Amino acid sequence: MQRHVVIVAFEGFQLLDLAGPADVFSTASLLVRDGGYRVEVAAVREGPVAAGNGITVTAARALGEIEGPVDTLLVVGGLSVPEHLADRELVGAIARLAAGARRVTSVCNGALLLAEAGLLNGRRATTHWLTAGDLAARYPEVEVDADPIYIEDGKVWTSAGVSSGVDLALALVARDHGHALARNVACGLVVYLHRPGGQSQFSTPMQAMTPRSEPLRELQAYIDLNPAADLSVPALARRAGMSERHFSRVFTEQTGLSPGRYVERSRADTARRLLEVTGHPLDRVARESGFGTPETLYRVFRRHWRISPGDHRRRFQSKENPRCASPSLSTPASPPSTPSGRTR
Repeated sequence: MQRHVVIVAFEGFQLLDLAGPADVFSTASLLVRDGGYRVEVAAVREGPVAAGNGITVTAARALGEIEGPVDTLLVVGGLSVPEHLADRELVGAIARLAAGARRVTSVCNGALLLAEAGLLNGRRATTHWLTAGDLAARYPEVEVDADPIYIEDGKVWTSAGVSSGVDLALALVARDHGHALARNVACGLVVYLHRPGGQSQFSTPMQAMTPRSEPLRELQAYIDLNPAADLSVPALARRAGMSERHFSRVFTEQTGLSPGRYVERSRADTARRLLEVTGHPLDRVARESGFGTPETLYRVFRRHWRISPGDHRRRFQSKENPRCASPSLSTPASPPSTPSGRTR
């Protein structure tokens, strides 16, 4: 049986908020035998709806015409969202469909529309970091956390800006069909291998500047995709074809982080992903993230986040979101030297 996904659109919406999740669900449908997903775009009125970038999509049905159970209601974002908060027809339709939906989701500042419909009251939620202050100010009943790329609170899932809608959709596919299918979908779309919700919107690649030098950009990708490799300054300098001193100076100038600091933070991001979405013991997490021992892993977590690895895992894994026994996330879906599979 197909799961009915309704994506709510409106004039001025962000196209990628719609297209990214839609492609995740449609790709998953090609890979499963139970029918997968039936994706439907709806708006207040049936017909053409212009995205903020000028591209027009067609809403197959008006929101008021949708009857019967909805599996997943997904509300997109866009620069025009604040203008639509006073649209009682739109907000009312979201509230009505959410009441009967198995789960309710938003991408980017689509969270404002969920909040306006009263769906985030008393819940923890996220949105694009630029919108988090507005969400908190408008709706004090919402516990706003601007750091994670997505948050699940009961049947409501909210996500950060734009590309995180893909991560959210992959998480929903993983919940419905398992992480193996989510990984296959990610490989097919050539996107990052399912970033977990607890990953910060300000992860290591985003905190560092993109190097001007192509060899350094490739090296940066190699570091992020191969945390357990020899990432010492001598090894990285050899890979870059530079002397150690020259490499350290150029890398720091072009990324804003020293090689050692970049490597440690990149490995810490990998360790967080492993703790959040696998049940691996700490010694395996330490080994696969490149830290070697649980003691080193512990010291790094205390230094960066003032929390132990065990406490971090407990924060993101509950009875509602159980650990999954998945293969190592440190193994990239594409060859290690290929940076095209990363998203920033």
